[in-house]
Amino acid sequence: MGAGKSVIGRLLSKSLDISFYDLDSEIETKYRTSVSSIFAKYDEACFRKLETNVLQSFADNDDFVMSCGGGTPCFNGNMELINSLGITVYLKLPPDVLATRIYNSVKTRPLTAEKSQEELAEYVEKTLCNRESFYSMAKITIDCTNVDKDEIVRRIASAIARYQ
Repeated sequence: MGAGKSVIGRLLSKSLDISFYDLDSEIETKYRTSVSSIFAKYDEACFRKLETNVLQSFADNDDFVMSCGGGTPCFNGNMELINSLGITVYLKLPPDVLATRIYNSVKTRPLTAEKSQEELAEYVEKTLCNRESFYSMAKITIDCTNVDKDEIVRRIASAIARYQ
């Protein structure tokens, strides 16, 4: 959360001239409801099942960029699935930067909506620590600290080129 996956994903897809998909948007389209509504009406476990289902539907697609939610790699063997779909990228940022971005974001996130700035900082630190083992399974890690969007895209495109 807050790393800029959707923004960077869109820019990268334009740079590579391939399709872009945002996993949350794909879930909302397929199930005709918002991610927030899924969390409110059901629970996170239900959302994670739907998320995996939509991810699996991309198994036959070639040449695309997908932005996944921060929790996606951590459930249902999704990181292995994502790695099987293509070249995975972890946009790495320190927890304090992520917490500030999330707190200042206009987008409401189901897992952080009611947290104070202090609670959010603690949540991000703990969550990132718990998720790091999944994130580190990405084929490419880009340190995004103090790097602008265009440079991040350039670094990802360069790293992808080495895979091909």
